[in-house]
Amino acid sequence: MPVVSTEIPHPRHNPELLAHDQAERILLDAWNSGRMPHAWLIGGVPGIGKATLAFRFARFLLSQGEEAGGLFGDPPPATSLRIGPEHPIFTRVASGGHADLLTIERPFDDKKGRLKMDIPVDQVRRIAPFLRLTAAEGGWRVVVLDGAERLNMNGQNAILKILEEPPARTVLLVVTENPGGLLPTIRSRCRKLLLNPLPEEVVAGLLARMRPDLADADRAALARLAEGSIGRALDLAEAGGLALYRDLMGLLGTLPRLDVVAAHGLGDKLARKGADTAYYAVTDLLVWWLARFARSLARGAIPPEVVPGEAALMQRLARDRGLDRWVEVWEKVNRLFARAESANLDRKQVVLNALLTVEAAASA
Repeated sequence: MPVVSTEIPHPRHNPELLAHDQAERILLDAWNSGRMPHAWLIGGVPGIGKATLAFRFARFLLSQGEEAGGLFGDPPPATSLRIGPEHPIFTRVASGGHADLLTIERPFDDKKGRLKMDIPVDQVRRIAPFLRLTAAEGGWRVVVLDGAERLNMNGQNAILKILEEPPARTVLLVVTENPGGLLPTIRSRCRKLLLNPLPEEVVAGLLARMRPDLADADRAALARLAEGSIGRALDLAEAGGLALYRDLMGLLGTLPRLDVVAAHGLGDKLARKGADTAYYAVTDLLVWWLARFARSLARGAIPPEVVPGEAALMQRLARDRGLDRWVEVWEKVNRLFARAESANLDRKQVVLNALLTVEAAASA
């Protein structure tokens, strides 16, 4: 029986890019014009293929020799960014062995066994001397900065200095899920390329391939819950997120008077040792649901259900309750979870306080 991967390949290993044809066309048009911007800001929600696109473009640039790009002669226009897995450049990029590519990303913390929260400024300071070098293979030098929202102010200022005087035949690909968190001067010096979330059917199709063990209805629900992010869909599937979401909707369904016994049961479940993944999934889902509900009030339309009964719950809570009230609830719950993380508060109490905040708004 063949082994089925339940993970998306790392972007540097992934030859496949789905549902971003327009973004690829923009990059190709820039290349074919002979006026390649020296920096691109590739933005969008997590898990939709931003870094995959960046490495796809990096491989394409690195495959172009000294004579390519319309700078010398008149080569035929490129029609695709794809460099197949069988190509030597693909192999070298995947292994981190291409001399003209530098990747900057969050380093791994060996002590904690996970990625560090931020990208250290000393990593960013590697970029300037790298770009000043002559290309080892006579073509382009490319930097992929993945997770630029993880840069502190010193790191952002270091990037800004590079963008002010970029060397010739160099490209900096800045990948971020939060373009607005970067300095305006960085944004103004980059060509912006914002990716849309993946269509729901694309996420469901990827889930069918990567998680064939899931029922069709569960894959459809996860695809809707993920809002266009296959990365989020897979994370939720791994965490049992759909079952947790059903539990959460069942609890909220008891409003305006919260089922306190069930709320304590959920709190106990999430406070147990080893329940970190479930706790973070529930807190993320509650914040997401409140934001989704507030958006529905602003638009005057209830969104499609993820699980049965959700639309009726939103309609009931929307009666005689203003948008401002639910935006305030979303803000309070969001701040509560952020404070709990930084102050290491009791998780059961944090979850109960969040649910009681929602109850207070529903019963006021």
